[in-house]
Amino acid sequence: MPDGYLNLVLHAHLPFVRHPERDDLLEERWLFEAISETYIPLLQVFHRLLHDGVDFRVTISLSPPLISMLTDSLVQSRFQNHMCKLISLAESEVVRTKTHPHLNALAHAYLTRFRDILDFFEACQGNLVPAFAQLQRAGKVELITSTATHAFLPFIETDEALRAQIATAVEVFREHFGTSPAGMWLPECAYTPRVDRWLKEFGIRYFFTDTHGLASANPRPVFGTFAPVLTPEGIAVFARDAASSQQVWSSESGYPGDFDYREYYRDIGHDLDENYIGPYIHPNGIRVNTGIKYYRITGKTEDKALYDFNRARDKAAVHAGHFMFHRQRQVESIKGMMGRVPIITAPYDAELFGHWWYEGPVFIDMLLRKLHYDQTTLKTITPSEYLALYQDFQSCALSMSTWGRDGYGDVWLNGANDWIYPALHDCEQQMIQLADTYPAPSALVRRALNQAARELMLAQSSDWAFIMDTKTMVDYAVKRTKHHVNRFRTLAHMVREHCVDEAYLTDLELIDNLFPHVHYDHYQSLQSCRDDISNQGSPKLRVLLLSWEFPPMTVGGLARHVYDLSRHLVHQGCEVHVVTTAIGNYPLHERVEGVHVHRVQVQQPDGGEFIHFVLQLNLMMLDQCRSLIDHEGLSFDIIHAHDWLVCDVAKVLKDLYRIPLIATIHATEHGRNHGIYTDVQRHIHQREWELTYEAERVIVCSTYMKHEVEKVFTLPPDKIDSLPNGVDKHLLQVTETGEVLSKAPYAKESEPMVLFLGRLVREKGVHLLLSAAPAILDEFPDVKFVIVGKGPMLDHLTLQAQQLGISDRVEFAGFLDDATRNRLLRVADMAVFPSLYEPFGIVALEAMAANTPVVAADVGGLSDIVRHEHNGLTTLPNDAQSLSTQIRRLLRDREFGRKLAQVAEQDLSRFDWRHIAGKTIESYERILLPVLR
Repeated sequence: MPDGYLNLVLHAHLPFVRHPERDDLLEERWLFEAISETYIPLLQVFHRLLHDGVDFRVTISLSPPLISMLTDSLVQSRFQNHMCKLISLAESEVVRTKTHPHLNALAHAYLTRFRDILDFFEACQGNLVPAFAQLQRAGKVELITSTATHAFLPFIETDEALRAQIATAVEVFREHFGTSPAGMWLPECAYTPRVDRWLKEFGIRYFFTDTHGLASANPRPVFGTFAPVLTPEGIAVFARDAASSQQVWSSESGYPGDFDYREYYRDIGHDLDENYIGPYIHPNGIRVNTGIKYYRITGKTEDKALYDFNRARDKAAVHAGHFMFHRQRQVESIKGMMGRVPIITAPYDAELFGHWWYEGPVFIDMLLRKLHYDQTTLKTITPSEYLALYQDFQSCALSMSTWGRDGYGDVWLNGANDWIYPALHDCEQQMIQLADTYPAPSALVRRALNQAARELMLAQSSDWAFIMDTKTMVDYAVKRTKHHVNRFRTLAHMVREHCVDEAYLTDLELIDNLFPHVHYDHYQSLQSCRDDISNQGSPKLRVLLLSWEFPPMTVGGLARHVYDLSRHLVHQGCEVHVVTTAIGNYPLHERVEGVHVHRVQVQQPDGGEFIHFVLQLNLMMLDQCRSLIDHEGLSFDIIHAHDWLVCDVAKVLKDLYRIPLIATIHATEHGRNHGIYTDVQRHIHQREWELTYEAERVIVCSTYMKHEVEKVFTLPPDKIDSLPNGVDKHLLQVTETGEVLSKAPYAKESEPMVLFLGRLVREKGVHLLLSAAPAILDEFPDVKFVIVGKGPMLDHLTLQAQQLGISDRVEFAGFLDDATRNRLLRVADMAVFPSLYEPFGIVALEAMAANTPVVAADVGGLSDIVRHEHNGLTTLPNDAQSLSTQIRRLLRDREFGRKLAQVAEQDLSRFDWRHIAGKTIESYERILLPVLR
């Protein structure tokens, strides 16, 4: 373990400056310069490091507005034109400077650089986001997000608007990267204790603050900024290290001011004759930076010497060594005094590197290479990796702070910009009222409400107040704020007056088109879980859904099923109330993606007290449901009960209020144990039978389960609906082609990876995979078997691997977070599921979504998913030899495996949650239509 860790953090953000209604806008150049001078150069550095085998870690925050612009086809096309124009200018400069050898060499260098930037951009097919994603999948970069539009959080008035900024950011990140962000960059490092609750709700594990944010904490952190602390909600806080900041940021002593570096303020766009430079600057003759700068800083006078690329590169290497030396001295001074390895957090605006400090990417390249070759003293690390090293962090209460002027809110609230906040707060209140009033709007009104949410969030961007304070482009910032506020107010008026102008709405959707899947209902009131539904809209159905699991209370796959089903029912116009178990500090009543969640507090089961826990759970659920019906005045159309644990409350509610009951059986006690043998098993089996007896209809997840419940509970076949589980394809699919993804640290890149995912219990058949391994290794000795999951059979399986002499070829990875788990699904050569009992087999779907070939036992629900030699390979149940044969078949014929995976991906349309929710509503209606008649 090294003496210390370096936590290098780059925050990449630009305001949303996409303007389809105008071309060659000055503000659009902000983005083009950042792409060509910062984002692509940094990507080139990181991909070279990856190619060269350099072990490094960097955390990069990509703000949602930036992601939206980088993935926008109009912006991509305009950037390509911008680079072609720069290349043309550089070609002209090569001709113009041919009599001046030094200038001509610089012109040639710029021409080569511009062509290289364009080549990289086109190799990415115009979309840089997948290039960032590849670095994350390789395990070298941890990508995190910022709030939806980089809003200054302490000055947002309502909790609903705070929550919407965070919720939208997380959803945008998931959409583009297929996983949830572990961390969040709070805009301007502006922290307020009000955000803790919402960071926790959306799974954010850490954020960053300025140095004084920790220095003023209560109690004072015992390790200063050399270790994170936890907020009262358990969110980790990493504070900026003052010394590393000073060496880079200081206007007087910081590296970027070195006289050998390129002078930012001397650009040929300003220096050369207008007749010559005119075609390459703004059409109105406004002088702009072109990116071609021939001079170095030299000194503080106007007299500048010519720039030297090699000299500047050498200086960047010196500064990288200087930076590393001082960080090493820091950790050496406190080594052994903390009881843990210290971490130095060095956060910067990404645009500093390359745009403002031209040599910045070279500095980072040199620094990471130097650290790679001397990891005994200092090693790079991501926040998530550091948090995984230790279990005990100090808890502190933090006050409001920022990294702006004077450390608090003066930049964003002063005489130059204070006029914006009354308007923004009024819009917040209106948005909440609209979201409460229209829980189930028509398609047109939903579009208007979603666009209103976009306009509000765009108006909240901290960039506008910042620009007004710095007196740069003030007119633009004022205009943008007023435009978004006025557009919001116009849309709100249209919705309230039932006169939405679709042509006007369409125009706004084309102009302000970020967040195509935004959910206006994030703004629904948090004061009460009961909607005051107006006459303008009523739900298609009001559903009471009973489940002992709901995220973050997660034991098995039931929680994910109920979460996905409930939110997709809401998307199809239902009003859904979930009554479930309380966990931790999560609110007892909240709105989750439009779903009303009611949590009841029950002491968690201990040892053999699980049956008693279930009884108490049902009593508490009954009290909650009666309160909703008797006191809140809710009239439910249907009760949907999930599994035996909610049988008693479902029966009582059905009889007491005459509400039709439908039940989903996810698995049976008989199937799990291959029979009923104990008193506990008989009790559970009886409850399962009672639930299926009392329900008007029963839903199961596979044909296998349909046959099982028919037989075990003697149900008539026409009472059962078979509806599969679903999978979100975008969470697992790889959009890039031909890329190399890292298998580290679980296998070498050259080692074929056979992957298993699931609980380590006998019914999942992991022991069969180990039994099959020796025969596989005889033919393919480099195969690595990676077992992901935890469970009671771990010790037995570890011993089995030792006895078979294959321990060096088996990696028991334990429980992994979603990001790592999904990465392994993508890089595995195949995913293997040798289950003995499997009601459905959603992991097989996830492997298919990751475009990974599947080998599965021909049992249970897996038989519905995997069809032999069509979209995967199946094996004989409980047969290690059959399993070995099919795995070796895929190892011999990789092309065959790829074809199976391609067909499997096409087959996933059967498992789309939108379709499954629609079919669930049809099951509801089969019960309700006779009643309605």
